[in-house]
Amino acid sequence: MLLSLKITPFNTGAFMNTPCHKQLTFGSLFGKEIIADFNGGQITSDAGTLLLRDIDNRHNITKSLANVLHDPRRPDRIRHGIETMLKQRLFSIALGYEDTNDAAFLRSDPAVKIAAGRLPSSSPDLASQPTLCRLENRVTRRDIRRLSEELFSLYLQAHPKKRKVVIIDMDSTDDPTHGAQQLSLFHGYFGQHMYHPLLIFDGITGFPMAAILRPGNSHASHGAKAVLQRLIRKLKRAYPGSTILLRADGGFAIPDIYTLCEQERIYYTIGLITNDRLKAKTDALLDQAVSLFEETGKKHRLFTSFYYRADSWHRRRRVIAKAECMPQGTNRRFVVTNLPGGAQELYDDIYVHRGDMENRIKELKNHLKADRLSCHLFLANQFRLLLHTFSYCMIWFLRESLQSTELACAQADTLRLKLLKIGARIVQTTRRIWVHMASGYPYQELLHLAVRRIQGAPG
Repeated sequence: MLLSLKITPFNTGAFMNTPCHKQLTFGSLFGKEIIADFNGGQITSDAGTLLLRDIDNRHNITKSLANVLHDPRRPDRIRHGIETMLKQRLFSIALGYEDTNDAAFLRSDPAVKIAAGRLPSSSPDLASQPTLCRLENRVTRRDIRRLSEELFSLYLQAHPKKRKVVIIDMDSTDDPTHGAQQLSLFHGYFGQHMYHPLLIFDGITGFPMAAILRPGNSHASHGAKAVLQRLIRKLKRAYPGSTILLRADGGFAIPDIYTLCEQERIYYTIGLITNDRLKAKTDALLDQAVSLFEETGKKHRLFTSFYYRADSWHRRRRVIAKAECMPQGTNRRFVVTNLPGGAQELYDDIYVHRGDMENRIKELKNHLKADRLSCHLFLANQFRLLLHTFSYCMIWFLRESLQSTELACAQADTLRLKLLKIGARIVQTTRRIWVHMASGYPYQELLHLAVRRIQGAPG
């Protein structure tokens, strides 16, 4: 005789045993018991993964990456191909599952299986955490170099038209480490053990151009000249005759970068670290700003430019200076540049927009969890950084499909919440795979529009 547990309407959250599964009861409503069970079939909360699948198919992202990664495994012993595992990882990251441990449950998710190229019911599950971990830990320096080249190729694919102006925004960011990762070293400025990635984005569109992992004690400008040199030459080949501008903060204010830009005949606006000599040149300007503030009680900013030569420079260069007085106190900023034009115009209309890159870094680090670099091997963590960057590229393509809509400027976490996190019941039949999305899903029109644009249909 089967036993069952008698549940009263007031025993909220209790379990009720039945012959086939457990039930949950949540009291009653208008005299009707509220009962939940786990017998709904194949349900997913990530039906929007199919959008990522279409983006991947259109731009051949994972296929291109799989083609440049070496695979030492015996072909007759392979159960999970590299392309399938890359799909699994990139889609998982975009969905908010940045840890390979998440594969323990996500490998059987029907939507993720479909997106990765497997049938939701009859195909075997996707790769497990150990399998994905082995993929990360067998990459070589050659693999990393090829993946980096693929990232730039994807950038060119995303910007196929001739461009009059290309803006390179370059910055570094701190990535605190908490384990025994290789080359996790102490950085005196940040006061922590960390990695110190170098990130480069297109300053107009926000698309990543490069993502390089560096040891924790690296200076902000470490390796920047070599990376920039390769990047500039590729851009010149791709967009002949275009104007190229580099923007960076004071961490990249080194003579080698100035000289490189001048030799390559590209423009630059780079923040300059304040020193006593620069202060002496702007004391009169600051005094004037203070006087105006005292007269009006309102913030005043004054600008000027002059030629300056630091001891380590081989020639004089133009410096833009801002002197500001406000209720919080005084503030001086300096920018070295080879651009023509008025000082305030160059500062306000060109240099300060470099700050938008901070939003791109925030998306990459906080929304796509690119700081989840917890492998022991340094190369494995560089591989992870690139995986998260490619996942960010998918989100970028999704956002591009939503131009002229309310989500045209939405950040990655908003796009994920509104377009990827969709509840659905998935049914596999003989001829079709049905994805029955929630009837009350509130962004159906946006989803229809995104699908049409991603698939290349009009509208």
